[in-house]
Amino acid sequence: MSGKEDTGAKAAQVKRSGEEKIRGVFSTQSVARVGTGTTQRKTIQKTFWFVEEKKAGVVSVQPLNKNYVPSGPKREVPKEDFLAKFSPEPEFYLSTVYPKMRELNETISRGEQARERGALYSAEFEFKNAAKVDDDNVKANFGLGLTYLERGETVKANDIFKRLVNLEASFDKEHKHLFNDFGINLRKNKMLEQALDYYLRAEKLVENDENLYHNIARAYYEKGDIEKCVQYLDKCLRLKPDMEEAVKFMEYLKKNGYVKDGEVRPEASGGSRGASGPAEGQKKKIVL
Repeated sequence: MSGKEDTGAKAAQVKRSGEEKIRGVFSTQSVARVGTGTTQRKTIQKTFWFVEEKKAGVVSVQPLNKNYVPSGPKREVPKEDFLAKFSPEPEFYLSTVYPKMRELNETISRGEQARERGALYSAEFEFKNAAKVDDDNVKANFGLGLTYLERGETVKANDIFKRLVNLEASFDKEHKHLFNDFGINLRKNKMLEQALDYYLRAEKLVENDENLYHNIARAYYEKGDIEKCVQYLDKCLRLKPDMEEAVKFMEYLKKNGYVKDGEVRPEASGGSRGASGPAEGQKKKIVL
């Protein structure tokens, strides 16, 4: 490890004094009894956690997987309980966990760069390597899913969708741009049911979001459900009345007779649209 990397790692590791927030690797211990009768013995099990103090009085803890990187669900622990039950592991963090985390992030970064320049098979290679280290890594799964969608491999993309839709971390603010890209690409690949499952799952986990509502409206439109399309488009415009894409979308619906006097025409809703939306020229104006 270079001097610069060592300094960065040490800065990341926790210090309990002063105003620095807690961050680093900690451990907990539990006692288990093995065997019965005279052969019974006690074993001490040690669990390692990656820890970050997110807000005053609360610490987020995430277990390390077998490859020594943070993986799986996070949970919040009151800071007072955390300090009583968790022990710092600075040497383990510096020698093992930090290098593994850095290596994983570099692999994902190479995958993202390959996908951006259109080298989709190289991107797949890097994202798969990242998933071998952490199969629940949100960025690796998003990257792999987007790669498959861009290659038109909808069966493989559907497998990734099933994983992402069940990972709450997929809908965290830090992944918002990836989440939006993935949902839009599902819709553009005519995977409308998956796109709607994905968006409606997000609706339960995120606060009011005009872009999410607009995307749901687009998916419902292409599915042929104008009533729900207008419902979500209205929710979008209530949050952001000047959102250009949504305003143009509503204008299109009114101009083409889907909405009249503020209400959806009964004959306009239900069933598949076949053409799946406005003419291409109009699509360019209203699609994100």
